[in-house]
Amino acid sequence: MRRTPAKLADGREIVYFDEGGAARDPAPDTRDLPPSATGSEMRWDPLLREWVVVASHRQGRTHLPSSDDCPLCPSVGGRATEIPAASYDVVAFENRFPSLVPDHGRELEDVGELEPSRRVGAGRCEVLVFGSDHRASFADLSPERARTVMEAWVDRTLALSALPGVEQVYCFENRGPEIGVTLHHPHGQIYALPFVTPRTLRTLDSAEEYRARTGGDLFADVLRAEQEAGSRVVARTEHWTAFVPAAARWPVEVHLYPHRAVPDLPSLTGAERDDFGLLYLDVLGRFDALYDAPLPYISAWHQAPVRDPRRGLARLRLELFSVRRAPGKLKYLAGTESGMGVFINDVAPETTARRLREVAQ
Repeated sequence: MRRTPAKLADGREIVYFDEGGAARDPAPDTRDLPPSATGSEMRWDPLLREWVVVASHRQGRTHLPSSDDCPLCPSVGGRATEIPAASYDVVAFENRFPSLVPDHGRELEDVGELEPSRRVGAGRCEVLVFGSDHRASFADLSPERARTVMEAWVDRTLALSALPGVEQVYCFENRGPEIGVTLHHPHGQIYALPFVTPRTLRTLDSAEEYRARTGGDLFADVLRAEQEAGSRVVARTEHWTAFVPAAARWPVEVHLYPHRAVPDLPSLTGAERDDFGLLYLDVLGRFDALYDAPLPYISAWHQAPVRDPRRGLARLRLELFSVRRAPGKLKYLAGTESGMGVFINDVAPETTARRLREVAQ
């Protein structure tokens, strides 16, 4: 894989990840782009003790353009997009409409007196484009392309983790209009967060309590229990196991664990990176075959915090889930889920696992 960094017309960084051939000479970005107008901030919720990001400047971002106006397609025929090249394999670039922005020393006044409650939403948001084919999805990628995407995840995790103030790097993909995507071109996103996410903190609390009580590794024991039970295992390779968690919240939910305990994507070996792509493409194929139609999903990498002293308790894993509960029916986060955070799953996890094992691909 060849890595080629460059700059867009407004100074944002773009990085090409190419699978072979001659070294890339980056095409210039010929657009006349004004500086992005951003004003992200974070506000502290003292009841839940969580940060909420306010990014009102994103209201004007690109929303469901036609394929002829897609900003993630190559720049060809005189039409300049976010990617200046006429062809590419995988590309990462800074989002023009980011939820998190550079600090630049901006000062904000507190909005309350309970404790410091308002900060600049400092961080970085990137777009990761999986390929130039507008009509494809991750499930359509070759194992080689999936491996290139993996290398891009690793590269960006290392680069973003090194930025001042970054506490966690989150790689994810939203797929399908039911999820709320604003661009159909196959892509994911990467957030460099200035805080450790609430869910990560909660799992670290659980892992810490489990270690103190049993001396064991919570994630390793969850994986071992699922492998031994077998009823919720969907597929397994030499280095990874995909299973439906016993307490799945979503009607279709699969977690992918590496067999070796590692904190983040850069810690994976070459063999583990190769093996992941094979299993992930298999699981995504089963997702789409489940209802004989593309399944909307969120794919979320859980990596260890960058600087938290409990980093060693965390474990890398991918959580993949869908809001589709039946053909033509969606799982909505209604009163119990949205109001109280209590999930009610309409499908037994064992049933989902069995159907995913049996589904024809």
